[in-house]
Amino acid sequence: MELSEILAKCDHTLLGQTATWEDIRQVCDDGMKYHTASVCIPACYVKQAKEYVGDKLPICTVIGFPNGYDTTAAKCFMAADAVDNGADEVDMVINIGWVKEGNYDAVREEISAVKAACKGKLLKVIIETCLLTDEEKIAMCKVVSDSGAEYIKTSTGFSTAGATFHDVELFAGHVAPHVKIKAAGGISSLEDAEKFIQLGASRLGTSRIVKLAKALEAGKTAPNDGSY
Repeated sequence: MELSEILAKCDHTLLGQTATWEDIRQVCDDGMKYHTASVCIPACYVKQAKEYVGDKLPICTVIGFPNGYDTTAAKCFMAADAVDNGADEVDMVINIGWVKEGNYDAVREEISAVKAACKGKLLKVIIETCLLTDEEKIAMCKVVSDSGAEYIKTSTGFSTAGATFHDVELFAGHVAPHVKIKAAGGISSLEDAEKFIQLGASRLGTSRIVKLAKALEAGKTAPNDGSY
């Protein structure tokens, strides 16, 4: 698989708490240069980033992030606010406690409410696989499939683990045909990225692939800095 094909599936991501506008601007520059699927950035920078990139690059942001226990009303407000500020895509975190209680109807209703608040923009649903059993993951495949969201996503990158090959394979076997898969967190090599895509991921949430592309251009090895 060509590097450009992998980059075209990457949501080039910077969600660290210390991110400044200069950091975000650099991420946007990289996203435009390497033709990534989007840049995924904190909501507070969405308006500024959209004004900066215009129509050259989709802007993605996160809501209910990273723990997912904001109220549904709060998540809906955050989604609508992000879209009003120029977000093209929204990645939301589910209420994981509701999953643990088996309250899947509430989870589905919340996702559907957030989807409505996105006003036609793309919604990806983060289920935080590292905190769920396989049975819960399979149940969430059905919930997301029935919710109206376009994507199911593995991880925030802020919990105990990120994407695994097993989870993407599990998703691919249980989501409805109209639901796409995003693997995120801990994707550290081109080989891993390619395997995630082969297993069924349409998007990759990572900053490492752009760093690897830059290193290849410079004839160097990208340092493993532990980044998302």
